[in-house]
Amino acid sequence: MLPDSSPQSNPSGGHRSDHRLVCLAGFMGSGKTTVGVLLARQLAWRFEDLDARIEQSAGLNISAIFERRGEAAFRQIEREQFENALGRVAESGEQIVLALGGGTYAQPGIVERLRAFGAAVIWLDCQVNVLLARCATMNNRPLFRDEATFRNLLAARLPFYEQADYRVAGEDDPAVVVARILAHGRI
Repeated sequence: MLPDSSPQSNPSGGHRSDHRLVCLAGFMGSGKTTVGVLLARQLAWRFEDLDARIEQSAGLNISAIFERRGEAAFRQIEREQFENALGRVAESGEQIVLALGGGTYAQPGIVERLRAFGAAVIWLDCQVNVLLARCATMNNRPLFRDEATFRNLLAARLPFYEQADYRVAGEDDPAVVVARILAHGRI
């Protein structure tokens, strides 16, 4: 667990942090991108979305990558882009909020890699009915086939999400979620 501290401002206008990288983990539809953009703005950090990096690298949207190349190819691109993001942080010293893909944190070695890197990982935990409602309106979720598959995939990933440094309920308005993260002082 991260040390408990209260949020403090730094001279650049953001919050002081011992971390250069804050990762948002959580299931599809948990709000990682939306919360990440707002959190980065509040911290005066840069925001990156791993899914967007994957799409940019592949020249395809995520659904098309799954359809044309398969999940194994997607996971390979995901891992490459994940490592590239860590490399950018290490080389530049810049502080980044990184929204992970829904399955990134459940991939082999990712939890350990982020711990070794010294990243703070925040799990955006949402009730399954909220996740289902959010994902039902999105057409870019290749692993959202039906409710049973959805629930099984969530159950398989929960043990990984539970290893995050901090858990925050993600059902509320994104600004409220960000305020909770900042008030807790864990980044």
